[in-house]
Amino acid sequence: MAEHVYKIIELVGSSRTTIEDAVQNALTKAGETIRNIRWFQVTETRGYVDEGCVAYWQVTIKLGFTLDE
Repeated sequence: MAEHVYKIIELVGSSRTTIEDAVQNALTKAGETIRNIRWFQVTETRGYVDEGCVAYWQVTIKLGFTLDE
């Protein structure tokens, strides 16, 4: 097994439906420009309230990816 060096970035994803969709939206967008994504860690979850109801979810994640050799 090769030794890896990882870079970590922080992203915020949002979704009108679920926390999981908010995470997936952040991962999908990051995947358009970042290669070698390996893991994520949820660091914060919050929601926006409109007229007494949850309007959307926001999830902050740390995203780890390996650097090119």
